[in-house]
Amino acid sequence: MKSFNTIFLVLVGLVALSACETAQEQLGLTKEAPDEFKVVKRAPLEMPPNYTLRPPSPGAARPQEQETAEEARKTVLGNASAQNTYTPSGSEAALLQAAGATQTDPAIRRKVDEETANMRDENEPVIEKIMSIGRDRPPPAKVVDAAKEAQRLQKNQAEGKPVTSGETPSVE
Repeated sequence: MKSFNTIFLVLVGLVALSACETAQEQLGLTKEAPDEFKVVKRAPLEMPPNYTLRPPSPGAARPQEQETAEEARKTVLGNASAQNTYTPSGSEAALLQAAGATQTDPAIRRKVDEETANMRDENEPVIEKIMSIGRDRPPPAKVVDAAKEAQRLQKNQAEGKPVTSGETPSVE
């Protein structure tokens, strides 16, 4: 029985020590991963094969860079030349002539802008037309002259005319 108690106490002690991190490290039960911040792969130092390279001149344009406009043109048109050298055939020229494509208006951009502005005013929501919301222009209503309006209403009443007859006086 004494040996059973001893074995039992040793097992309980081992279980208790296995929960302790320091005991696990001492017994070699923990896994040690390498520090990811210390592991660095570095490229070997090499000399370039061409020793005749000259340093760039200060302020000079880089040979591998292009103008922005030229880069945009190449992006849109591909490797097509800057000048359009295409000439339409006889039938294409006749079709373009019949369609009126040869008589282009140089002020077309201005006309399109004007038409767009007019269309915007026509498609304006009713509440914005009435209350001029979001605009700096004065409202379309006029300010009524109270004294003259009272005289007009009294005159219409005395003559038996409807209230709406006559022009409403306004302050200018």
